[in-house]
Amino acid sequence: MSANTLADAHKLSVPALTAMVVGSMVGAGVFTLPQRFASQTGVLGAVIAWAIAGAGMLMLAFVFQSLAVRKPTLDNGVYVYAKTGFGLYPGFLSAFGFWASACAGNTFYWVLITSTLAPLVPAFGEGDTIWAVLVSSVFVWGFYFLIMRGVREAAAINTIVTFAKLIPLLLFVIVAVVAFDPDVFLGNLTGGYDSGGDSLFEQVRGTMLVTVFVFLGIEGASVYSRFAKKREDVGRATVLGFLSVLALFATVSIISYGVLPMEEIANLRQPSVGSILEAAVGSWGAWFISAGLIVSVLGAFLAWSLMSAEVLFAAAKDGDMPRFLAKSTPKDVPGNALLLSTLGIQLLLVVVLFASGALDFMLDLTASLSLIPFLLAAGYALKIAVTRDGYASVPAGVRTRELVIGGIAVAYTLFLIFAAGTDLLLLSCVLLAPATLLYVIARREQGSLLFTKAGAVTFAVVIAGAVAGVIGLVTGSVSI
Repeated sequence: MSANTLADAHKLSVPALTAMVVGSMVGAGVFTLPQRFASQTGVLGAVIAWAIAGAGMLMLAFVFQSLAVRKPTLDNGVYVYAKTGFGLYPGFLSAFGFWASACAGNTFYWVLITSTLAPLVPAFGEGDTIWAVLVSSVFVWGFYFLIMRGVREAAAINTIVTFAKLIPLLLFVIVAVVAFDPDVFLGNLTGGYDSGGDSLFEQVRGTMLVTVFVFLGIEGASVYSRFAKKREDVGRATVLGFLSVLALFATVSIISYGVLPMEEIANLRQPSVGSILEAAVGSWGAWFISAGLIVSVLGAFLAWSLMSAEVLFAAAKDGDMPRFLAKSTPKDVPGNALLLSTLGIQLLLVVVLFASGALDFMLDLTASLSLIPFLLAAGYALKIAVTRDGYASVPAGVRTRELVIGGIAVAYTLFLIFAAGTDLLLLSCVLLAPATLLYVIARREQGSLLFTKAGAVTFAVVIAGAVAGVIGLVTGSVSI
C-alpha cells in the first residue's frame, strides 16, 4: 500500500467530519436553555430567536471558511484577522477579548457544576457562595498543575465527553415529547406580549446572548479541512453539523414549553434541562442529567484551559503580547500563558461572589466578550471582499456571495452588541482598558509605534467606556 493510500485511509468522510463539528459546538450551555429562554420569551419569541441566531451564526461560520481560503497564511487565531484588517491595537483587543471570553466561559463551568451539586451540598447555593468559590478554586488550580505536568486532552476523553453530552440530551427530548401537553404549549405561546408584557422584539433581544454562548466554537469548524477526503466536504460538514446542532438547541428550548408553564420554567434551578426531566419522570431524571453535565463540563474545562492559554501564547509568539507569555515548559506547555489564564479564572470566581445571578452573568459576559473578535473578523471578510483583496482569480459570483455573507455577518454581530446592552459593553471596557498595559509592554519590546491614529481613537473609546463603567458600578447604575 502506498504512502498516499495510507494517508487517504486516515481521511474523514462527510459524516465523520459532521460529527466532529457537532462535538465541538455542543457544550454546557445547552443544559441551561429552557430556563434562560422562559425567563425572556415564549414559544413565538423562541422560534424567531433561533431563526435569527441560526442565520447569523451560519454566516459567521461561512466568514471563517472564506477567510481560511482567501487568507491561508493567517492561521494564528481569530485575532489575526482583526490585526491584519484594522491594525495592531484592534488585533490586541480581539486577542484579549477572545482570551477573556474563554476565561469567563471556564468560570461559568464551575458556577454551573457547583450549582448542579447544590442539592447534595446546600452550601454551594447557586454556585455563588464562598464555599462554592473555594471548592471551584481548588479544582481550577488542580487542573493547572495537571496541565503543567503535560496532561493533554486525549481522544478517549473527547469520546467520553461527547457521549456524556449527547445521551442525556437525547433522552430529555424523548421524555419531553412523551410528556408534551398541547394546552400547556399554547399557554406559553406569546410570552405575555399580548397581555401587557414585553414586546416580542424585546423578548427576542433578551435571548440573543445565550444563543451566542451555545454556539461558541463555531469559528473552529474550518480547522477540520486538513482531515477531509475532499476540500468541499468541509463546507458540507459545517452546514450539516451546524444545522444538526441548531435543531438540537431549538428542540431542547422549545419543547420544554409543552411540559411546564413558562413561569415555572423561568424559576427552575439550573441546569434546567435536569429540572424539567425531574418534573416529567422523577428525581432520577435530574441526577442523570447532572452526571452527564459534570462529566461534559470537566472535559470542556480542560479543552478551554488549553485553548485560552494557546491564544495568549500564539499572540506573544507574534509579538502582540509580552514575550514572557511565549515561554513554554520542557513538556511543551505554555506555562506563563496558562498561569495568567488560571489567575483570570480565579479573579472572575471572586467576582461571582458579588454578582446577582452568577450563572447568567458569567454566560452573558462570556458571550459579550466574544463579540469583539467576531465583529472584527466579519468586518475583515467584508473589507477584503469590497477591496477585492485575495479575489484576483475568483469568479465574480463567488466574490458577490462572500460580500453578502460578510455584510450579513457584520450586521448580525452589531445587532448582538445592541442586544447585549450598555452594562455588558461598559463592563467589557472595564476589563479591556487595564489589559492595554500588556499591549504597551509588547510594543515597547518590539520597539514599534504605540498607536496609529485609528488605534489611538480606539483606545480613547475603550478608556471612555471603562471610566463610564467604573462610575456606573460605583453609583449602582451598572450592575453585575
